[in-house]
Amino acid sequence: MFGLSLEHLSVLLIAALFILGPERLPETARWLARTIHKIRSFATGAQDQLRAELGPELQQLRKPLQELQALRTFDPKTALGRYLLDDAFTEPHSAAATNTAPAGPVATARSPLKPGERPPVDPDAT
Repeated sequence: MFGLSLEHLSVLLIAALFILGPERLPETARWLARTIHKIRSFATGAQDQLRAELGPELQQLRKPLQELQALRTFDPKTALGRYLLDDAFTEPHSAAATNTAPAGPVATARSPLKPGERPPVDPDAT
């Protein structure tokens, strides 16, 4: 329900037993269960009412929210790798696909450096 483990629930039950006592604990548990049921039914009713009143407009509201959700999982490192490096090798309109000479220097895939090996130097980049 709330992501509580069995250990957490047992600690809460023991604490409630000490705080409320064995006489009031069953009635309090029933009250809590009824309250949670009322809250869930109220939320479901409100959600159904919104769906009935908004209809297709609800889908228009969901699209921007889904785009915002996609931004939560945005990783700049992955995006840079995808859009700057991979596009030159995977797009059909790249120089390799059209058999024409590239306009500028093309990055080549390199194997990882061995221990003690010095990285190559690009004099144009310095």
